[in-house]
Amino acid sequence: MRIALVATCLGDAMFPQAPRATVELLERLGHEVVFPADQTCCGQMHVNTGYLDMALPLVRHHVDVFSGALSSGRADVAVAPSGSCVGCVRHQHAMVARRGGDEKLARAAEELAARTYELSELLVDVLRVTDVGAYYPHRVTYHPTCHSLRMLRVGDKPLRLLREVRGLTLTELPDAEVCCGFGGTFAVKNAETSTAMLADKMANVVSTHAEVCAAGDSSCLMHIGGGLSRLRSGVRTVHLAEILASTTDGVPA
Repeated sequence: MRIALVATCLGDAMFPQAPRATVELLERLGHEVVFPADQTCCGQMHVNTGYLDMALPLVRHHVDVFSGALSSGRADVAVAPSGSCVGCVRHQHAMVARRGGDEKLARAAEELAARTYELSELLVDVLRVTDVGAYYPHRVTYHPTCHSLRMLRVGDKPLRLLREVRGLTLTELPDAEVCCGFGGTFAVKNAETSTAMLADKMANVVSTHAEVCAAGDSSCLMHIGGGLSRLRSGVRTVHLAEILASTTDGVPA
């Protein structure tokens, strides 16, 4: 299968290891990954903070770039190592287009959304694989991010993938489905509430005695990881894609 990679803003600017691991994983499974070089922000930040007029050109550009890759035959589907970005593409792009009076764009956004997947969705639902041949000898707990859990409803797909990783010990995270408190600009505009939510999440992560806290969104990992580092907890945050890309030939320390 030919797969177009949505690298995401955080992946491009701060956490390139997640999109890079996505490519390594998919290529190891025998698929061709293409990278549309003209891609930019999907507009999620603008939509979630109410700047829908500013989001419209970003939505239009995203649809043009990725619809072009799919319609030209360069790719069959698109994937992002981010539940929040895929949530924006699937549930907000068409709404933004219609609000801006562009029905043609809205229909194109819906067509693209139907062929855009979060990584665990692509692996389990489309590629029909749970054992990706990964090896990761660490004790891991998993935080299900809000957008993947509530917008995309990926359910236990990430956990099914992690349970098949050789050498990995998966520990249950107490109150796993509770938000970590990030929420994009929520953490800035409601800092005290966000900090209290983060404190609860960190206490639960530490209680598992895990070496690694994994998730499918770099944004949540940034928030949780920042807190854990200030606690000097010794717990690292690692994107799901990085774990699934790991093998006996190259295991992160």
